[in-house]
Formats: sequence, structure tokens, C-alpha cells
Amino acid sequence: MHCVIFATVILLITIATFITTMLGGIVALRFRTKLYLILGFSAGALLGLVFFDLLPAAFELSGAKYGMNTVGCVIALGFSAYMMLDRAIIVFSRNRKTNAGNFRGNMAAFSLMFHSLIDGISIGLAFQISVAIGGFVAVAVLVHDFADGINTINAIIKENGKKNSAITWLILNGLAPVAGAWSTFFYHLPQEKLGVLLALVAGFFIYIGASDFIPDSREKSPGFKTALLTLSGIAVIYLAVRLSGVNMT
Repeated sequence: MHCVIFATVILLITIATFITTMLGGIVALRFRTKLYLILGFSAGALLGLVFFDLLPAAFELSGAKYGMNTVGCVIALGFSAYMMLDRAIIVFSRNRKTNAGNFRGNMAAFSLMFHSLIDGISIGLAFQISVAIGGFVAVAVLVHDFADGINTINAIIKENGKKNSAITWLILNGLAPVAGAWSTFFYHLPQEKLGVLLALVAGFFIYIGASDFIPDSREKSPGFKTALLTLSGIAVIYLAVRLSGVNMT
């Protein structure tokens, strides 16, 4: 009976994460003619996730086991690996005379989906500890899933990707936490290893936000408007994490 209740709670939460992610994507599609403005907000939301969610959680979960320096090296590794892969795609596409945009957009969307998968794993593992902790982590995930949906659409659209491709990635991003949460019924991942994965994703997001989203939004609108939207994105994630009462997502 307990297992049935537990499974039902997980199901309802993951359905909610899917809906929230889809809503964010729908908003991004609806206002894609103002992409430079949405990119400004997305950059802030992405970096806000890094500053107030991923980094604190990575250090908290893995710092004691592996040391702060090691966690920092994993973050740098994530940033460097993503940068080199991004450059390799551009060079390869230039030599083959193909469009690098599709590759880059898909790579960014995949990174966002991978983050959502880890979010789902975090929910499942937290419920293994206690219902209260699971509930807090679920709230933390829900409050930033809206931004995840926006970021996923932007990752594809800004590279002139097709609308159908953006919607496909949005659906995959929405399903990723569902798969992540349900996968924890079959294994138990130590918290310190989860922290390492979060550190790696943080490195990815630092590159995408600071080296991709911000320059693109600045190029299309070099004034203060997009800068203020970036600050707004950071502020929204800060408030979301603080109001959720937990940063372990």
C-alpha cells in the first residue's frame, strides 16, 4: 500500500513538471518574434540556475566527499568540454559546408534535457530519504521548470531551427524529469555522485548562458533592455529557489 501511494505521488509530481515545462515552451513560441528579449531573460534564468541552484547543490552534495577543489574542476571541465565541442561543430560544419546552427541548437537542447533528467532523479532520490524532503525538492524543480521550457525553445529557435524540432525537444525536456524520477525505483544513486553530475551541468550552462545567449541578445539589442531582462531572469530564479526553501535540485 505504501509503495502504491509513493508511486502515485511521484506520478502526480512528474505530470506537474511536464505541464510546467510545456507552458514555458508555449510562451517562448508565442513570443518568438521578440526572441532577443526572451533570450535576454533566458540567459539570466540559465545563469540563475547555476548561481543559486546547481552550484550550491553540487558543493553541498559532493564537497565533503571529493573536496571543493575537485567539484570546481568538474565545473571547469563541463565548461571546457562544451566549449571545445561547440567549436568543433562550427569548424566541422564550415569545412563540410553544412549548417552549424542545427547542431549547436540540438546540443544546447540536449544539455537542458539532461538537466531535467537529473531534476527528476533528484525528486526520486529525495523521496527515498523522506516525504518532506521529496516535497521540498519537487517544489524547487517545479518553480524553475517554466524557465526550462523557455530555454529549450530558445536553444533551437535562435539557431533558426524549425518549429517542429523545437516542439520535439520541448516534449523530450518535459518527459525527462518523469523518466528520471521513475528510474529511481530501480537503483539508488549516492548523493555525492549526483553532485558531480550537477557540477558538470553547471559548467555546460555557464557556457550556454554567458557565451551564447547573452552575446546573441546583446547583438540584436545592445541597449539596457535585454540587460535588464537578464537581471530579471537571475532575480526570478533567485526568488524561486529561496521561496522553495531548498536548493538541492
